[in-house]
Amino acid sequence: MRTRVLLLAACLILGAPPAARAQLFIASRPDPGFTIGPLTVRASVTESAAPVSLDVLWSIVLPPNRGAADVAQDLYVLWPGQVHGEGTSEKADRALIGYVEERGFEVIGEGRLPLVALSLSESGDGAREEPQPGGAPYVTFVQTGGALGLSAPATFIRIPWTPRLADRAWQMDLRMKVDGLIKPRKATWAEHLLVGGRYTFTMSFNEVRDRPLFAMYFAHRDRVVRLADAPSELVVNFAHSDRLKIDQVFPPTSIRRLSENLETTEVVSLFLDKSEGITPQHLAVQFGYFSDVQAWALVLVPALFFVLGQAMGPVIGRAAVRAGSFVAARVHVGGWNGAPRRRETGTVVAREVLERITPGETTREDVVRWCGAPVEEYEEFTSPARQTLVYRGRRLVPSARRIIGWLSAVRHWEVERHEVKITLERDVVRDVQATTRHYRLTAEEPD
Repeated sequence: MRTRVLLLAACLILGAPPAARAQLFIASRPDPGFTIGPLTVRASVTESAAPVSLDVLWSIVLPPNRGAADVAQDLYVLWPGQVHGEGTSEKADRALIGYVEERGFEVIGEGRLPLVALSLSESGDGAREEPQPGGAPYVTFVQTGGALGLSAPATFIRIPWTPRLADRAWQMDLRMKVDGLIKPRKATWAEHLLVGGRYTFTMSFNEVRDRPLFAMYFAHRDRVVRLADAPSELVVNFAHSDRLKIDQVFPPTSIRRLSENLETTEVVSLFLDKSEGITPQHLAVQFGYFSDVQAWALVLVPALFFVLGQAMGPVIGRAAVRAGSFVAARVHVGGWNGAPRRRETGTVVAREVLERITPGETTREDVVRWCGAPVEEYEEFTSPARQTLVYRGRRLVPSARRIIGWLSAVRHWEVERHEVKITLERDVVRDVQATTRHYRLTAEEPD
C-alpha cells in the first residue's frame, strides 16, 4: 500500500508542468556569512482558480561575532514563472533590468511587489506593519535561441537592505500573486457534475532545474543563502474547508490540520529539511471544492436510486418482459434458408418415427429410444398390464417477410399442437393414436 501511495504521488509531481515555486535566496556578495530563518512560504487557495496569493516571510540569522552593519547588502529571490502584485508608485528598477539583460536574457515584464516588515512583539494594537518604501523591484525574463528555443519565464526579485532584515523582533513579508500553482486535473463531465472540479496544487523549494533558472543559479551559486537552524516550511491555506475535499498529499510527511486563527480553513504544511542542501523539496496536494447541492447529491442520489429500484423494479421487470415478448413475437433474427426458423416446445414426434412403430412388434424400449421420454405415463387400475405413453409438443411457424439479411418481420404465428398416445400391453405396443391441431396464435396465448 505504501509503495502504491508513493508511486501515485510521484506521478502527481512528475506529471504536473513547471509551476511558480519558492526558490533560492541570493546575496549580493559571495559567502554572505548569514542564513535565512525562520522561513515560511505561505499560499492561500480559494474556490476560484484565480492567481494564488502568496507570502514569503523570513528574517536573517547573523553569526554571533557579526552585526547587521557587517553584512548589510541587498538580497535577491530567484523565482520561476511570472509574478505580479499591487505594486507601488515607484518606477521600474532600470539597474535590475540591465543586470538581467547583460547575462543574455530577454526581459518580458517588470514591476514592484509590496514588501512589508511585520513586528513580532505584541502590543495593545496587535502586530504592526511597516510597508517598505519602493517595495521589491522585479523583472521577469526568458531565455531565447539555441536548440531548445524559447524557455519558460522566471523572475528575479531584489530585496533592498533594511535594518529590519537583521532585527529578530521583525519579520519581512514579500507579497505577490502567482499564476500556475494550481492545475486542473482531467475529469469526465459526470465527475464535474457530481463532485466538482479536481485540481493539483504544487509548490517547492530549491527547484532550479528548469530553464532559465539553472543558468541564473549557476552564475550565482557562490552567493546562495542557506537555511538556518530554525523552523522553515511550505504552507498552503485552503479556505472554505467545509466544502473542501483533499484526495492526496505528497509527501506523506506533510501535516494537515485546521487553522488556529482562520475560520473554516484547512492547512497543509511541509517542514523544510536544511540538511538536503540544494535538493528540491516539493509539496503537492490534490483537492477540489464541492457545492452544497453536490454535497446533498452524494447522499440523495444513491438513496433515490434505492427507493426507485424498490418501487419501480417489479414494474420495470414486467414491462421489460412484455417488451421482450413483443419484440420476439414480431421480429425474427436468424438464417432464412427458404423459410424462417420454427420454434418447438415439448416433444413433437415426427411422422416417419410414428410409421416405424408397429403394433404387436415394437417394444417399450424401442419407443423410448425413438421418441424419447414421455411427457405423461399412466395405467388403468383394472388392467395393470396396460400402460399409455403420452407425447405432447407445440410447433410455432412464423409467417414472416424477409427484410434484410437475417432480419425478418413476423406478420403472425401458426401453431401446430401435436399429441401422441401409445398404448402398451406387457411392454409391447398395442395401439398408436396421433392428433395434430392447426390454428393462429392469439395475443392471449403465450408464445
